[in-house]
Amino acid sequence: MTGTAARHAALFLGAAMLLGACSHGLHTGDDDDSGINAYPTNYKTDILGAMHVYLNDPTGIRDAAVSPPLLKQVGGQTRYLACVRFNPKKNSTDYAGIRELAAVFLVGRFDHFVDQQKGQANGAQELCAGATYAPFPELQNLPP
Repeated sequence: MTGTAARHAALFLGAAMLLGACSHGLHTGDDDDSGINAYPTNYKTDILGAMHVYLNDPTGIRDAAVSPPLLKQVGGQTRYLACVRFNPKKNSTDYAGIRELAAVFLVGRFDHFVDQQKGQANGAQELCAGATYAPFPELQNLPP
């Protein structure tokens, strides 16, 4: 590289770094403008995949319902979450009773479930209070 070409490359690199620093300084720290809270367009498919792993026996689920994703405070951060209500099998003949989970999404994809045992704060019951549920027949038809 000639001296002139090297100087131009150095100037270009310096300008690129300066512009990168400027754009980084514009970030306000708000989760919404960084893509972290992209709307989970495939939330049902993501939940189905996660439930297949989450449950010991994902077959024969009854009374399945899901809410559309909404932005809520989860662990001090704003995240999209969808609430899932269902009655899983306890064993081959009995059911465990209605359970409720909050599916938390990050960058538009499933991240984790928030479950709650009765009496605990900041769990699914609190996060899903007032959720509007719609039938979720896909969850009731999960294959083994």
